[in-house]
Amino acid sequence: MWRLKVSEGGGPWLRSVNNFLGRAVWEFDPDYGTPEERAEVERVRREFTDRRFEKKESQDLLMRMQQHSALQAHDGHWAGDFSGILFIMPILIFALHVTGSLNTVLSTEHRHEICRYIYNHQNEDGGWGTQVLGPSTMFGSCLNYVTLRLLGEVENDALTKGHAWILLRGSATAIPQWGKIWLSVVGLYEWSGNNSIIPELWLVPHFLPIHPGRFWCFCRLVYMPMSYLYGKKFVGPITPTIVAIREELYSVSYSEIDWNKARDTCAKEDLRYPRSLLQNVIWTCLNKFVEPVLNCWPINKLRDTALKNLMKHIHYEDESTKYIGVCPINKALDMICCWSEDPNSDALKLHLPRIYDYLWLAEDGMKAQVYDGCQSWELAFIVQAYCSTDLVNEFGPTLRKAHEFIKSSQVLENHPNSEAYYRHRSKGSWTLSTADNGWSVSDCTAEALKALLLLSKISPNLVGGPMKGERLHDAVDCLLSFMNKDGTFSTYECKRTTSLLEVLNPSESFLNIIVDYPSVECTSSVLQALIMFKELYPGYRKEEIGKCIKNASKFIEDKQRKDGSWFGTWGICFTYGTFFGVKGLIASGRTYENSSSIRKACNFLLSKQRSTGGWGESYLSSETE
Repeated sequence: MWRLKVSEGGGPWLRSVNNFLGRAVWEFDPDYGTPEERAEVERVRREFTDRRFEKKESQDLLMRMQQHSALQAHDGHWAGDFSGILFIMPILIFALHVTGSLNTVLSTEHRHEICRYIYNHQNEDGGWGTQVLGPSTMFGSCLNYVTLRLLGEVENDALTKGHAWILLRGSATAIPQWGKIWLSVVGLYEWSGNNSIIPELWLVPHFLPIHPGRFWCFCRLVYMPMSYLYGKKFVGPITPTIVAIREELYSVSYSEIDWNKARDTCAKEDLRYPRSLLQNVIWTCLNKFVEPVLNCWPINKLRDTALKNLMKHIHYEDESTKYIGVCPINKALDMICCWSEDPNSDALKLHLPRIYDYLWLAEDGMKAQVYDGCQSWELAFIVQAYCSTDLVNEFGPTLRKAHEFIKSSQVLENHPNSEAYYRHRSKGSWTLSTADNGWSVSDCTAEALKALLLLSKISPNLVGGPMKGERLHDAVDCLLSFMNKDGTFSTYECKRTTSLLEVLNPSESFLNIIVDYPSVECTSSVLQALIMFKELYPGYRKEEIGKCIKNASKFIEDKQRKDGSWFGTWGICFTYGTFFGVKGLIASGRTYENSSSIRKACNFLLSKQRSTGGWGESYLSSETE
């Protein structure tokens, strides 16, 4: 039976800044649990499988059954599922396959549960979506089909249906750009069928707006290892299984595929954002002129320099995140780059145990999370919810553990030589997940600070002593460092370049990934935190905080839509955005009586109330607006 292990780790290949606080990994123990408990686990698994086309989201029942009445982990946080994207597990499996680590890292029980999850989330038409609620896409279908095959699955009804779905819609030649890159890495697609991802771009002067150091960190850190692998034209081991899959993914023999034609082929199911004429001109120039010239002597010497530079950045990212990565996408790519550089490197050995940080188990099987959790983020809101009740005295032990977790999860130092690697300040911040992750986030820092300030108003005999003033100042300093020139706030860094550079986005499936745009949510969270801090510590950076509050409030008012809502970037969607918009304005002194923005927001929410009395919203709101 599986059990969740919290805040545990050790050995020479696992590193931590705070004794693995918040780490949650699932481990199989054949002797764990009673026969009755094991039977109940199998019952909820069968129930999910039987109803998988009616309800695709798991309820995280295995974790809830294990924790019984006390869901809070012993280290103070609440562990939970943070998954739903169906291409995350495939890329982790690809990385393990390429590096020869698949059977070392994943036990038979792991592989069985991963297959269960993939089968459970296959759509009725035979394909897989990009996310669990979505319709089938070539991206999701190809990657999950290949994953099942790499895990040792052979011909069965599910694979036959998946195979048919892929071939009926143009075969894997129609997979979108990210899929082409991943299939190239594992040897199932040729690099000549990809658009150029030139590593030399990292050598241009940093003051130019096109330097990748000015891109949003997710874009930068994903395309960094992608450009390394493209520059080397890296291909993983061609095993008999890979040779067999080559003939399964395409409607013609692999040797007969026209890769030039395939380069710009994309299935209609995946073509959410067709390229503009300007983008077509840019990629044609890169493919036909720039890339060939860069491969000619003596200019090709630049490529070696660029690749060495990229590996320095990759190692920095790995070391500064304790080999977790900013997300599983760049972690998987970085793993492959490290193996490509040296198959026996310590870097690869340090990567492997952090795979488990991304795995989560529920009644639908084992899945890969989109981050190594959201421990700090969710805990901050849980604490705020408790503090908003009249029951604080009844939950002293719960709040004390949560308080210690938040205090121990603050990032205490800036990463060394951070400017050379385009990293924002981290001292005083909180991450979305754990301190080991290392990536400071504006709204996570703000919500954690709010929780600490609320706890500081409660007797320390009940919830423990408050955080020291110096560390609160560090948090405020960090928040102010996130402020854009116009007083707004983005996520991981300030906005560093112009939105005109979105023309460089080669993806047909993901929009607005080049720039770290300011959002209502981040701006509202920071605004609320600074106002709360100002009330308790009125003398610290008074003028800067006052100016920030004024500009942030104006941004929130200006971003309100005509119907009274706000667009939510990080949640679904208008309900979520409006929640943050209203909270920010209320914190800054707006009321229903003195603010037309508040009145419009209330009217919007009332107009969307369902007959049951509650509210709901489709995830499609984020796409269709």
